[in-house]
Amino acid sequence: MKTLVILGASGDLTGRLLLPGVARLIASGRAPGLSLVGAGSDDWSPGQWQERLTGSFADALTPGGQSTAAGIDELRRVQSESSYLQLDVTAKGALGAFLKGVAGPVALYFALPPAVSQKACQILLKSDLPPGTRLVMEKPFGSSTESAQELNATLATLVPEDHIHRVDHFLGKSTVLNIMGLRFANRLLEHSWNGEHIEKVEIIFDEPLTLENRARYYDHAGAGRDMIQSHLLQIMAIMAMEPPATLGENDVRSNIAAVLRASTVGPAGSGDAALHSRRARYTSGHIGDRTVPDYLAEEGVDPANDTETLAEVEVYVNNWRWAHVPFILRSGKALGRARKEAVVTFKPVPHLPVGFKGTDSPTRLHIGFGPETLTLDLDVNGPGDLFTLDRVHLEAALASDPLLPYGEVLDGVLSADPLLSVRGDTAEECWRIVEATFATWKSGNVPMEEYPAGSLGPKGWATSSD
Repeated sequence: MKTLVILGASGDLTGRLLLPGVARLIASGRAPGLSLVGAGSDDWSPGQWQERLTGSFADALTPGGQSTAAGIDELRRVQSESSYLQLDVTAKGALGAFLKGVAGPVALYFALPPAVSQKACQILLKSDLPPGTRLVMEKPFGSSTESAQELNATLATLVPEDHIHRVDHFLGKSTVLNIMGLRFANRLLEHSWNGEHIEKVEIIFDEPLTLENRARYYDHAGAGRDMIQSHLLQIMAIMAMEPPATLGENDVRSNIAAVLRASTVGPAGSGDAALHSRRARYTSGHIGDRTVPDYLAEEGVDPANDTETLAEVEVYVNNWRWAHVPFILRSGKALGRARKEAVVTFKPVPHLPVGFKGTDSPTRLHIGFGPETLTLDLDVNGPGDLFTLDRVHLEAALASDPLLPYGEVLDGVLSADPLLSVRGDTAEECWRIVEATFATWKSGNVPMEEYPAGSLGPKGWATSSD
């Protein structure tokens, strides 16, 4: 890519996450020759834009880590040459006219609310785009199956599918390749990676963060739409997919799509979201030294939205390999500990010889997503009494990319590799899987439970006491 154009450049997402990721990527020497252009709705002067870049680039400009001397010089050049334009992307012809003055090929990054991004694309013309343009869209991709289909149809009129990057910054290269390497390079694991040996798979993204000034977005999304509908379903599909022939984007993304097509909340045909989903909302409490108000008292929250801050769904992959195995997807905010991992619980042994003492606990494999770790929980004959079983944890560090999550994603965009991008059909399938469940929540048929901020979640949930 020659130019990265960020739409929504004056927004919170750009300053807090996107620009620091861009800076790390450039400073590491992995994006030579790039130009950076910002456009936003705010009337910013060149000085205000430079001030934002200075703040966002500060860490990457510090020698050490992955920043190289040449990379730092390159980042300084990018900053000094970068420009900003006030732009209404929903005004007919405005975005197209702006792009005609940008050197291509262009990565056009929509750091905007989904509805604004969709409207901007609807009034764009294919002729407005420099040759080789790549469109980069932030999750969520649409707000329903129908809107995702409409967005995909709009994007298809502008560029080919492999030039569309639907980015989920949680789906970094480290996460994807660590799961695939663990599964497909170890016969011992892949041999038992099925419903005959596995009892359940839990994919959990709990965080102590609260709204962090994002109420305008989060209070309309909630934990289900923010994380489960996108990120956790994608991780589930990577955990459950069949072995691909290659690591090429077509082989990998097609196998991910096959898993999602087979997936439903609850076993196929059950049709009862209330039995296979839970939701809750935090009340006032303490997280570390911080006092957290009740969610409904948070600034910008509308109680009428009935928004959950913790959600859990049981998804079933209705195929031969995974029949009857629940994939429990959970995500929540304002919790007492950060827990970002997939936990594979294996079935108990058919028979434990009589005479062993101690607890016969299930074998469990934990795959951590930041830090990238691997832990295997086993029962062994511990020191002392040879007849007593003790629990041990075998631990290993997994590979990780020193880039920030947005840097990993942008690396794929700028190198024209869509491997980490969500394909159009899978974006639609993710909505199809959960849409009926979200409708059941909205109707009030799944009760809204509560948990104090700083706790591990509702006491009645098995995943809160694990």
